[in-house]
Amino acid sequence: MGVKKQTRRSATTSKAVKKDKPRRKKQEEEEDETTIPVIEETPHYDDMDINNTNGAEAIDENEDEDDDIDFEDVVSEEDGDAAFDEAIRDDDDFEVKAEKYRRRMLALNRDAAEERETEMRTRMTKATPLRDAEEEEEQQQQQQQMQLLGQKHSAEELRDRIQETVRVLSNFKEEREEDRTREEYMQLLRSDVMELYEYNDFLTDAILLLFPPAEAIEFFEAMEKPRPTTIRVNTLKAKRRDLVQALVKRGMNVEPLEKWSKVGLQVFESNVPISGTIEYLAGHYMLQSAVSFLPVMALAPQEHERILDMAAAPGGKTTYIAQLMKNTGVLFANDVSEARTKSLNANLQRLGVTNAVVTNYDGVGYEKVMRNFDRVLLDAPCTGSGIISRDASIKSSKHLDDVQRASQQQRALLLAAIDAVRVGGHVVYSTCSFLVEENEAVVDFALRRRGVVAVEMGLPFGRPALTKYRHHRFHEKLQCARRFLPHVHNMDGFFVCKLKKVSDERRDNITDAEEHKDNIPQRKNKQERVVLEKRSRSATDDNGDAQNTKRMHISIPPPIRKGGKAKNGSA
Repeated sequence: MGVKKQTRRSATTSKAVKKDKPRRKKQEEEEDETTIPVIEETPHYDDMDINNTNGAEAIDENEDEDDDIDFEDVVSEEDGDAAFDEAIRDDDDFEVKAEKYRRRMLALNRDAAEERETEMRTRMTKATPLRDAEEEEEQQQQQQQMQLLGQKHSAEELRDRIQETVRVLSNFKEEREEDRTREEYMQLLRSDVMELYEYNDFLTDAILLLFPPAEAIEFFEAMEKPRPTTIRVNTLKAKRRDLVQALVKRGMNVEPLEKWSKVGLQVFESNVPISGTIEYLAGHYMLQSAVSFLPVMALAPQEHERILDMAAAPGGKTTYIAQLMKNTGVLFANDVSEARTKSLNANLQRLGVTNAVVTNYDGVGYEKVMRNFDRVLLDAPCTGSGIISRDASIKSSKHLDDVQRASQQQRALLLAAIDAVRVGGHVVYSTCSFLVEENEAVVDFALRRRGVVAVEMGLPFGRPALTKYRHHRFHEKLQCARRFLPHVHNMDGFFVCKLKKVSDERRDNITDAEEHKDNIPQRKNKQERVVLEKRSRSATDDNGDAQNTKRMHISIPPPIRKGGKAKNGSA
């Protein structure tokens, strides 16, 4: 129902409107047939409440007076300013016109949308040049190359192609296709591995250099699987047999670890949180990976000794050392992070360790605080490349600069650990990394600068460390160190080396020529050998003073394959 607004009108205005009504009505009918009526202003119902039904009676009283007034034909003058006043026709006429207006507006909107779409298509057609036959052929070649390099294939397709590539590389002379080089096969394998396992180029190249192609794929696959869950029995408070019985009653399926460990248990499944049992809270066991037992076993701590754990937090290895010491002697548990010493203190108290002293120093320079330790354990900070199965983000987050920074820190820490131990004492160096730059290269650096030798550790398994890697030649005694690999030992990637201090000799001023003398290949890689010889000569020719000689960085950059089979130095 239309609602009319009550206004004051002068007599002159009303007469003028009624007199002009026939002409305006005829003009409106013609305009209605040809054009769309446009309502420029929305009616304002200021003087009434449209929801108030009581006002309808007042409006009806004035209906007869304004019955002949058409919509948009009323002119009101107020304060001398002329303006169009609002009026509303009868209900039927108003609803018909409103419906016509709505339909015409919808039609106009559709036409405008179609015009805009047509115009956009025209512009896109004009902006996209037609390609000639040569450009189309070049595009097809690029698409073929991208397919060759393994772009966006399913996991099953990638695995099949990787297996085929590995098969060819294993017997390259007989299995390869004509006109295809080894470099092309290696590039295809590299691309497929990066897509399937989501590694960055640096770690992919490092793994492909470290292992033959077939073993490298085994390594990648092993890193995709979780390692077994293990716990270590705290013999300061419990016996393994009693703990097994208690945990089985609580719904844990546990079995003793292999014969090499007398305190390890493997958890196959559990109905309760492993770190939420009464036995755990009472300190009867420690949730700890099996591979982290090995550095402490290599250290072989004895009762009544003075031992330093240089990077102790959160305390898994520290509490194992105290356990083997039977809470005798003195165990200094140090960590550079004050925040991490809180978890260290908590674990020491929970497991009942009473012979430990917690310190918060930088490991570099610790020998200036205390020295003459019988044994020092350095589980060095590293890139964590060996624990990818626990943290998949490492696949893409670690690069060459991260490895170089870690390597520099590890060298400084290892020299400080050697300086802190007494002559005749032992230092154990370990990392959870498989990279040569953080392992063999660091120990070789220390062997050339301190009076130490690598010795056997007495561990029952493990792969000997590398003495040859690309053009590098490491100290032959490094064969005593051990590598632990996920695809071989079902453990996290780990490295352990034990050093014995035989003298206080320090060779901090060693020249680059002396350091890299053994790194010059004598037979193969002639071009690389010439470059290294020039670097060695320039190291001493530039400055006769050994202290001012610029030291060549030993870190190994990512490889660039130039054909030929990569030499594998692993045993």
